[in-house]
Amino acid sequence: MALKEIQGKVVKKAGDKTATVLVERRVMHPRYHKIVKRFKKYLIHDANNEANTGDTVKAVECKPVSKNKSFTLTAVLQKGVE
Repeated sequence: MALKEIQGKVVKKAGDKTATVLVERRVMHPRYHKIVKRFKKYLIHDANNEANTGDTVKAVECKPVSKNKSFTLTAVLQKGVE
């Protein structure tokens, strides 16, 4: 079984060792055949508090750390401006 990887932008630092990441995906609309954006927010576990608001990060799926956290930060790809 392959582990799911997500890549997105940190929109909020939610407490200690937690960051909220906004992941954008582009899908084709079933009727109008136009590319539309779909968004989802994930809580990720940031053990060393590396990520800040505005950073682009990569996270990988892991066993649940808490009720809503099941992804762990693997890399900060780009530092944000905010």
